[in-house]
Amino acid sequence: MANLRTWDQEDLWWRDNFSSRPYATGRTYEEFRPAYRYGFESGTHHMGRNWNDVENDLRTGWDKYEGRGSTQSTWESVKNAVRDAWHRVTGQKDLDAEKMSERKV
Repeated sequence: MANLRTWDQEDLWWRDNFSSRPYATGRTYEEFRPAYRYGFESGTHHMGRNWNDVENDLRTGWDKYEGRGSTQSTWESVKNAVRDAWHRVTGQKDLDAEKMSERKV
């Protein structure tokens, strides 16, 4: 689960690791930095909630996010980075395959 990491620590981690993400091919860290920060801050704020429950709110919030700076990135172009940062800070994943395979009797 999440620990008390700061954005500065996360920023360094993502800078070193973003290029391993499939959506990062051919793009720079600076293109994703606002998205990672948004995911980090949102995950911290919505701790305990599931990504699928907050994605629509985050989509709406992205266009208003002050940390976005001058980037014109659309939600669709940054959603995967936001979700990665969300998962990293919350310790969640989209699907728990083990639970999905359990059958209620």
